[in-house]
Amino acid sequence: MSANSADRARQVDVVLLKRGRTKIRYAAELLSDDGTRIAVRAAWAGDGVRDFGFVRFEAGDVFTEYYWRDRWYAVKEVRDASGALKGWYCDITRPATLSGAELIVEDLDLDLWRSADGTDVLRLDEDEFEESGLTTTDPEAAAAAVAALDELEVLATVEGGLESLLA
Repeated sequence: MSANSADRARQVDVVLLKRGRTKIRYAAELLSDDGTRIAVRAAWAGDGVRDFGFVRFEAGDVFTEYYWRDRWYAVKEVRDASGALKGWYCDITRPATLSGAELIVEDLDLDLWRSADGTDVLRLDEDEFEESGLTTTDPEAAAAAVAALDELEVLATVEGGLESLLA
């Protein structure tokens, strides 16, 4: 069996940290790890339905999630139970680490949503980011986070831009 097919069958726990605490932990299937980018697939791990107004995450939704060891974001392709694309939810994070069976990611509050049809590109949680105090406690990380959000926003507004990250 090749290393790639062994990776496909491997399960990992995605551990999302926020300000040093575990925000959520969920099981995912490791799809690939090329040393820089890690891809996993997981079912919606939240309790019940999460209605943001612009999208609903609910039981049956499937997230194919892409994390980088050298980038300050994660991109999550979201599909409903029938496989229809809902859009992409992007988290601004510190670069990811894979340690044993744990994929560890630190959420930096900023997010971006792009609808499947590309008509909605929304910067999210900028108020939470400001309230976090990161600009004072870790100005370099704050600058990297804002730059990552700006980069994703540009990619989200160009046809095929986010998809090119995932190919």
